[in-house]
This record gives sequence, C-alpha cells and structure tokens, in this order.
Amino acid sequence: MTGPKQKDANFSGVPGFPADARALSRRGFLALGTAATAVLAGCTGTTTRRFAEETAPIYRTPDNRVSGLGRGSPYYDAMYGPKLDEPFPLPAIPYTEIDPAYLRQEVADPTGERPGTIVVDTAQRFLFLVRENGRAMRYGVGIGRDGFSWSGRAVVQWKQKWPKWTPPGEMIARQPELAKWSAENGGMPPGLDNPLGARALYIFQNGEDTLYRLHGSPEYQSIGKAVSSGCVRLINQDICDLYDRVPTRTPIVVI
Repeated sequence: MTGPKQKDANFSGVPGFPADARALSRRGFLALGTAATAVLAGCTGTTTRRFAEETAPIYRTPDNRVSGLGRGSPYYDAMYGPKLDEPFPLPAIPYTEIDPAYLRQEVADPTGERPGTIVVDTAQRFLFLVRENGRAMRYGVGIGRDGFSWSGRAVVQWKQKWPKWTPPGEMIARQPELAKWSAENGGMPPGLDNPLGARALYIFQNGEDTLYRLHGSPEYQSIGKAVSSGCVRLINQDICDLYDRVPTRTPIVVI
C-alpha cells in the first residue's frame, strides 16, 4: 500500500549544557519562572536522572561548542544500538557524535498540552510527546529549511512502517532526477536509503493532507538542523519508538 504524496524528507539542568541553547521558545511555551520550576521537576524523573548520570562528561570543541558525549553509555548503547528485527535491519547510531540535548529523554513537560499530544518546537529542534503527571518524552529533530515548512494544529491521520516515498511534482521540477520516483512510477521502494526511513506519520488538517510528515532518517548528523524540504525527521530508532507510542488521530501542534 502506498502512502499519500510526500514532501521531501531531509537543559539547563545537566552540567555542561549552554543555557541559551536549551531555553524553549517563548512562543507557546513557558516564561522564565515556570521554566525554572520545570527544570527542578525534571530532575525528579527516573530517565532524566539516568540521562544526567550517563551523559557526563560532555565533549566540547575548541571553541566551546557542545559536540557530543565524551564516552559511550550502556543506556544509549541499548537505545541507539542496531535493530535487527526490522525488514531492513537498522545499523547502530554513533550517538556520541550528536549534541546530547537531542538524544531521547524524559523531561518535565514544557508545553501545557494534553497528554497524548505531539508538540514540535521547530525553533529549538525538539519534538515532545506529552505524557501524564507533567512529563514528556523529548526527541531531537531536524526540520525544514526556510520556505519549506508548515505549522499549526492537526492530527496524525495515518501511520506506515517502511513507507514508500513519492516526491511531489514541485520537487521533481526542482530536481528532475527524482522523476523516476514519481507517483506515476510507483514511488521509491522502502529501504535504508529511502528518505522517509523506517517509519512515517502522515499529518492531516481538517481532513486534508498537509504533505507534512514525521519520519525517520539515517542522516543522524542532520538532527538539530534545518535541512529538509519541510518535514520533521528523527533518528530511525527514535521514530520507531514514537511510532509505537502514538495511535492514529493523535493531535499534533507544530510551532
């Protein structure tokens, strides 16, 4: 079964994390006083404590930018290790090369949305799945370049494991070499090289396809950056985790 036409896929509670890079955007989230409370609350969560324990020390570049973990972690070895039970086995992710802020972790919910809601903060490159008791699962994401983005409230209308990818006509016009994967030609088959990765969540608004997707990507280096043509990409292991947590008709807010 083929999916709808697809657009192109492309704290400061932990020592070593720069505060300015962890503050959530003003729009739709918390004021400073509430944010401080949220950080304190975040320290009470089991996975957040584990995250703090497992991610020190932080490796920094010569100009003091966070680059990744200074060492491996059994916790993240399991989380981002190979997934061999897939039709296309997923390789392990070298997570020590990724800014630790973008690794999957449980945090205090900063969104105020109802449990079960997905919130994508495009400014901070985070996706939150709101949970009970003021908690949320947070995932790092890559987002669309300026001019290739969407925002608003909608729902996850459809979910697909190992989806096909069908670039829309306007993308093919910009990149004629993609014509072989057009809807008329059946799209690009699923696989490790498919831009939608291991899973895709299809976003609809008022019954109409937004052509906006949450999807996996093997390009882990793109997490935390604006590189795609509009859609929200996650590490393949993270989109598999999110996929299993959310049903269809899950509300989503993109800001």
